[in-house]
Amino acid sequence: MHLADEAAAHAFGARIAAVLRAGDVVALSGPLGAGKTSIARGLLAALGLAGEAPSPSFAIVQPYDPPEIRMSVLHVDLYRIEHPDEARELGLDDALEDGALLVEWPERLGDDPWPEALWLSLAFDEAGGRRLTARVPDAWESRWPLT
Repeated sequence: MHLADEAAAHAFGARIAAVLRAGDVVALSGPLGAGKTSIARGLLAALGLAGEAPSPSFAIVQPYDPPEIRMSVLHVDLYRIEHPDEARELGLDDALEDGALLVEWPERLGDDPWPEALWLSLAFDEAGGRRLTARVPDAWESRWPLT
């Protein structure tokens, strides 16, 4: 899939929000500046967040809960995590009981921390914009492709 610009990334995030459920993990992978946070911002805006979501790069975890948005979401940026053991202290899996995880830099946790995650990989496209590829697990098959 091709995302032409930031507006396209926001719109794609909104399409994910339309089918997001408690227990879901959306993993966003790609180099710096590829658009991971833009997709996250589109998703959070579609869930009702007023204003622009800050990047959680320094906080690592940015929680959002009702009534701010329609369901609980932890927006996580693992860029500064140096070892997977550091993430255990964040309690990410606990959030899946009644909410969803939106995880940037998921590869920092090893090969496959959430096998049922919708894994989105972004890359710079030579023609401009971004190229997005998705690994769609069984838990997402009935919701994919996004409409």
